[in-house]
Order: sequence, then structure tokens, then C-alpha cells
Amino acid sequence: MDHGSPNEPEARERFVEAAQRAAGVIAARDRGDRAGAAQLLGEFANDTERMLAFYVIAELSLKMLASTSGETIADVASGLALNVDVVR
Repeated sequence: MDHGSPNEPEARERFVEAAQRAAGVIAARDRGDRAGAAQLLGEFANDTERMLAFYVIAELSLKMLASTSGETIADVASGLALNVDVVR
């Protein structure tokens, strides 16, 4: 995914859409819609776009959880790393 300059509206829009798609994949899996999740995964332009989109969702999730829990992002990330085995 070529992000171009952060000031390029088209590149930013593609990036936002990819991150929203990643969130959609997670939501689809959570509600048991594996076909929907697979369809959304197939809509990424390439592996780089998919990786960056999920990275953004992970980072945003850590920041939101840290903000609401009062913990540091490092503490939240550490707790997450210790609980990775519960992902289905």
C-alpha cells in the first residue's frame, strides 16, 4: 500500500478504509461470521496493506484500553502478550 505523503487525501482515504476493513474482519470473526471475515480479508490489495491495517487497529486498541484503564501502553501490551493463547 503506497501511503504517499500524509497530506495526500486519496492515500489517507485508502489507509483509513483498510483499517476499517481490518476492524470489520475482527468484528465478523467475533460474531462467528467466518465467511464474512474471509471475504473482507480477500479485499486487501496486498499483504503489506493488510499488515499495516491490522497494525493500526492493534495500536489504536492498545491506546484506547490504556486510556480507559489508566495503565501505560507498555503495561497493556505486556498483559496482552501474556494472554495471546486465548485467541480463537
